[in-house]
Amino acid sequence: VQLQASGGGLVQAGGSLRLSCVASGRRLYDFAMGWFRQAPGKSREIVAAVSRSGGSTYYADSVKGRFTISRDNAKSTVYLQMNSLKPEDTAVYYCAAKYSAGATGRYDYWGQGTLVTVSS
Repeated sequence: VQLQASGGGLVQAGGSLRLSCVASGRRLYDFAMGWFRQAPGKSREIVAAVSRSGGSTYYADSVKGRFTISRDNAKSTVYLQMNSLKPEDTAVYYCAAKYSAGATGRYDYWGQGTLVTVSS
């Protein structure tokens, strides 16, 4: 499956952005999906994940209550709605797909990143 992430940009603290990840080549329903981020000088970390059906979600503590992951299998698209953005949310954001259930574990496919910059 190929994953194409988009929606990043420059936003002021307190603002919002919505990231999109479009999948092609395979049915999106075959995969659990996740959003990751990597800030300069830091390791990549998981931000949020969603099950195949969308019925189960996972969020990192740092984004709980501010970010929402969702998916539209008919449109082969996964979204990450990011509200109340903080400068520490600045990072390159990646979407990823995994065959196995659960938020953790190995992800099998990765998209290219989209840069989110939050100014103070």
